[in-house]
Amino acid sequence: MSEHVKAYYDEQAEREWDRLNNPYNAVEMASTLWLIDSYFPQEGSVCDIGSGPGRYALELLRRGYDVTLFELSEKELDIARAKIGEAGYEADAYICENAVRMHTLEERRYDAALVMGPLYHLIDREQRLEVLRQTARILKPGGTAVLSYINSWGTLKAGVSEFSETFRDRDHLYAYFDEQSLDTERGFTECYFTTPPRALREIEEAGLELVTYAGAEGFLAGLRREVYRLYEEDRPAYDNLLRAASETCEAPQYRDATEHLHLVVRRRGEGEKPVESQ
Repeated sequence: MSEHVKAYYDEQAEREWDRLNNPYNAVEMASTLWLIDSYFPQEGSVCDIGSGPGRYALELLRRGYDVTLFELSEKELDIARAKIGEAGYEADAYICENAVRMHTLEERRYDAALVMGPLYHLIDREQRLEVLRQTARILKPGGTAVLSYINSWGTLKAGVSEFSETFRDRDHLYAYFDEQSLDTERGFTECYFTTPPRALREIEEAGLELVTYAGAEGFLAGLRREVYRLYEEDRPAYDNLLRAASETCEAPQYRDATEHLHLVVRRRGEGEKPVESQ
């Protein structure tokens, strides 16, 4: 990842801590925790790669895992140290480093891993593959990871209500039907958008085995304004929708059209043959 990405997260460190608190992004967090609770081992060590200010690391610590935070932004790690300490927990390590340089981590060290940010800031395909291969390397045989991409198709859907004016440009609109890389002038920082089929091919090429995949926002994807309204006006309805969206985030009818695509993958066990494609 470039210095532009690092500078962005240094500047937005406090905002990143608060981001998952708002009523819409809370759906993303609930779905991610649903996947963790469903597919991670019940105990063990987890590496949170692209940990940000530690929102997920703190939840993992609360669940009893040993956690290493691996993050590009020192300012975000400072927030993570403070928040985790205030909550009465202690992480195994805080490592400030670029995700493309994970070779410093011990091989076969972790039972599970989160990769919740790096893959949508790496424009270069070979760098994304390096992150995926390094994730496989640090996992124990049979270890599980949750990987996150920004989904072009879901972003297109969200854009209808959030930034429809940009679709006056027909080329800009149609770019969302495939992968695209945005520089700092067109994106919130350097970022990479992909589609579910492309993401699935990428993890296969990296040698990881797909367990399942999900759309983080579920059937609430693209409904930010309505979700906010329900949060303010009808909390029982909001609470039920939040739970239902997270619990059905793997449903095929929803997962391909959400802004954040979450892939649950595993490193094959010793001597284990790849699963035949259906």
